[in-house]
Amino acid sequence: MSTYLPTLKQLQYLVALHEHGHFGRAADACFVSQSTLSAGLRELETLLGVVLVERTRRVVRFTPLGNQVVAKAHRLLREAEELSDLVQSHGLPLAGELRMSVIPTIAPFLLPRILPRLRAERPQLKLFLREEPSGAAIESLHHGRADCVLLALPFATGEVECEHLFNDPLLVAFPHDDPRDPPPLVTPASIDENRLLLLEDGHCLKDHALAACNRPELRASATMIGTSLHTLVQMVDNGLGLTMLPEMAITAGILANTRIVARALQSEHAYREIALVWRKNSPRGEEFRLLAEELRAG
Repeated sequence: MSTYLPTLKQLQYLVALHEHGHFGRAADACFVSQSTLSAGLRELETLLGVVLVERTRRVVRFTPLGNQVVAKAHRLLREAEELSDLVQSHGLPLAGELRMSVIPTIAPFLLPRILPRLRAERPQLKLFLREEPSGAAIESLHHGRADCVLLALPFATGEVECEHLFNDPLLVAFPHDDPRDPPPLVTPASIDENRLLLLEDGHCLKDHALAACNRPELRASATMIGTSLHTLVQMVDNGLGLTMLPEMAITAGILANTRIVARALQSEHAYREIALVWRKNSPRGEEFRLLAEELRAG
């Protein structure tokens, strides 16, 4: 067995550089100076006796072996996190630090309603929130940057455990007094594909909306331009088309001060499933189930 082993800090520096592709941004992510991060990586390379990163003035390029080491480093760091979680899970439930990623189509609408009660009832819980799209959130989960993720299903999550919270219906939103406004109960066939506005790629709500309509041609015809639900609402309010909104956002008041009408969609799949997910076999599984109960109660 080698006397000299890489430290977790060195592996964190390596993973951060691989993620950000830039020494300065990687150092900021690790809360150290650039010189400290660079020195730590050189020590790691010297320790292993190999070159992991090719450095030029413009490009940071990982060697093939460097990419393999990064993949192994992700697993080691995740297991180190789980070791810490194992110890913490034997203390008070929902106490200490917990990092949760939340997708943008949930965070501004659900969290303001839930967090005040959670802070009051769980004062020892230090909840660190990170808002990011579903793909990035799941990547953060598997790489150990997040302990759990609050997101909408269906979505490809990999090996995780999941706790269902509730179903969030999808409604069709039209400009007020639009002459093409359909009857009170909207059918997928009545949606004009040339006027449908959806979130751009990277947002799972786009796929949920298209799946609810079950019309393959919509994927080719719909305008995928919105960067947020608030942007879509402004576009619809200005008569530029129609969109689909989750009931959660409407309940939170996203249509306030607009002349938009939201109507139910007649479809078997006109909803998304809101769920809390975490890494499979996490020692904090029972704690996450308790958190799910708290979120469900909100």
